[in-house]
Amino acid sequence: MIKEKLSINGMHCASCALSIDEELEDLEGITEAKTSYRKQTTEVVFDETRTGIDKIHETIRALGYDVAR
Repeated sequence: MIKEKLSINGMHCASCALSIDEELEDLEGITEAKTSYRKQTTEVVFDETRTGIDKIHETIRALGYDVAR
């Protein structure tokens, strides 16, 4: 399992953070996603044999947010 902390830009409220968590946790291989609106970050725990950081970034961007390590 890998734990990554990512910076996210574009969140406007706590509901944005919840949306990101829900989408990430629906991805195969992700066991936990904790997004903080206040900190503008997300911490994701995932199995690198089932998903990768590129897919995580793609999912966040598809929701309309910018993401970086």
